[in-house]
Amino acid sequence: MKKILVILMTMLTLGVQAQQRQISYVEATKNWYYVYDESGKKIGGLSRSSIGDLKGWGSDFLVAKYYSFYRIYDAKGKVLKAMNASDVGEIVGVSGNTITSRRGSWIFTWDKKGKKLSSRSAN
Repeated sequence: MKKILVILMTMLTLGVQAQQRQISYVEATKNWYYVYDESGKKIGGLSRSSIGDLKGWGSDFLVAKYYSFYRIYDAKGKVLKAMNASDVGEIVGVSGNTITSRRGSWIFTWDKKGKKLSSRSAN
């Protein structure tokens, strides 16, 4: 019974560690984006035709524009949030756990779940 508990705890720990891997690099090829963690291991691959144009990545998410929407993905390619590009504006930067966009004379900061954190005048 003890061995089974140890095995289950090990599997649970490994599963949590895999989910917490940080994105270190995204390699863009003609048809794919390959996502790598901080140790250089490939986390996953995302088809350009299915996610659109990659705009940037943070520590554990990616942002891509697909037609008139920005989609926020986790490192494995699961959509976390879709946001209308007309509401967001143009993505100007992605860093750490935030996304920065500009719409008209306003700059917005968003979290990786698509929640608006702040806004300020661009002037």
